[in-house]
Amino acid sequence: MNIKDQATKMDSIVAQGAIVDAVKQFFADNATTSDYNGLATANKQEMVQKMEGFAGAIANVNGITHHNTIVDGNLSASEFTFDFNMKDDSKIYWHEIIRRNWNDKGEVIREEYFNAQ
Repeated sequence: MNIKDQATKMDSIVAQGAIVDAVKQFFADNATTSDYNGLATANKQEMVQKMEGFAGAIANVNGITHHNTIVDGNLSASEFTFDFNMKDDSKIYWHEIIRRNWNDKGEVIREEYFNAQ
């Protein structure tokens, strides 16, 4: 499986704001995640639930910018800026690096988020 193609496809979906769809399409069932706030998920279903809850809390997408992606073997790193107004009147502005480990089937098996601010 061509990991560069898979990463490009996934990043394109994320950049359109369809984050839940990206997880559903590209995550392996046993995929795990962790972020720089200490939150983790243990499988695809937990990540889908987390992202559905997050997406449902967004009032307005001010912008999602995909800056670039690098791929080395079964690892990819994608740089994004996310700018959201939330339904609770808070604002989210994340500039982050998303590191993904991919399996030989082209599925994400590990995703980690790093603060790039």
